[in-house]
Amino acid sequence: MKRVLLAALLLSLNFAFASAQGTCESRAVSREGKPLAGAAKASFLRKCKRDTCQTRAVGRDGRPLVGAAKKSFMQKCQREA
Repeated sequence: MKRVLLAALLLSLNFAFASAQGTCESRAVSREGKPLAGAAKASFLRKCKRDTCQTRAVGRDGRPLVGAAKKSFMQKCQREA
């Protein structure tokens, strides 16, 4: 029974992460409510991914990453986002 509950919990977390990935894409709309296109969309998505990764760039001790560790983390995070 514990295995089934654990598997269900892991599956639900995977779905949560999968649905969270589209947040930048879904927020890419203009002030008028129309979807962004072209360079405006690319710029918005780049900024959105950078901001999302910036908040997650924290070390194990809870302090913000700096230097090469931050650069490496940001590159990996933005590739995956």
